[in-house]
Amino acid sequence: MKIASIETTSGPSPVVVAEDRILDIASAWASGGTGDVPESVLDIIRHPAKLVVLRHVVEASASNLWSPLAAARLLAPIPRPDKNVFCVGRNYKLHIEEGAKARGVPVEYPSLPEFFTKPPTAVVGPEAEIRLPSITQKLDYEVELAFVVGRTGRDISVEDALGYVFGFTVLNDITARDLQRAHGQWFKGKALDTTCPIGPWIVTADEFDVTQEHRLWLNLNGEKRQDAFISDMVFDCAAILSSLSAGMTVEAGDIVTTGTPSGVGLGLDPQIWLKDGDIVEAGVEGIGSIRNTVRAA
Repeated sequence: MKIASIETTSGPSPVVVAEDRILDIASAWASGGTGDVPESVLDIIRHPAKLVVLRHVVEASASNLWSPLAAARLLAPIPRPDKNVFCVGRNYKLHIEEGAKARGVPVEYPSLPEFFTKPPTAVVGPEAEIRLPSITQKLDYEVELAFVVGRTGRDISVEDALGYVFGFTVLNDITARDLQRAHGQWFKGKALDTTCPIGPWIVTADEFDVTQEHRLWLNLNGEKRQDAFISDMVFDCAAILSSLSAGMTVEAGDIVTTGTPSGVGLGLDPQIWLKDGDIVEAGVEGIGSIRNTVRAA
């Protein structure tokens, strides 16, 4: 199932997406749902019983309850996360190598996932503008596979980890490389407003087998820049969640992203940075893609 958030006059509203149509969950619920209507995608994630009812509601929904996807404005699936987005740096082998070459340092693969975060204020959805503020001259793109935690837990084993995942989505970890380096750690360069496009929806874990091969890619102004498979990860999703949860509680609704492959602007020769008017489209096979336009601020 694909679950998304759309913009309405009363605020973000959860919908189910099927091909080129959407089902308003509140309307469908009134026709056959039981219990409280889900108020948001987070509400569905945090209450598994609502997801069970939702599946029945979708199967029984009349055709007149569906409307064209093209007529809706998609937001980030979770428009305003309650917590920072958890991120993993240097998790694709070829990206590690291109980064080391660009910085003139020896290639060294991490022995543990390297975590940082992006604040909720960085999150935007498909077609939203990416701000290019004057504070940075080296804004870069990074397509990533992200997953959403569906169960609260701590000290989760690798063997059990995927059972804690609600679903998967696409994330573009926009990065100010100059700020990332100047501040001596990654947070500031990763945390600027609008630098975390997410979407277009969450595909539930039963419909996206992350243990199989999946391609992820990114186009800049229609030109392919990143094109790789998740098998190039140093740490897979289960290993990432297990490591993240060691001694630390992860909660239903937390967003975790898994690193980017090679092909970023930092690794090109000459290096190329995002500029005003650039159109960035990032996608993951089996999920979909998100497109955003860069605008000078």
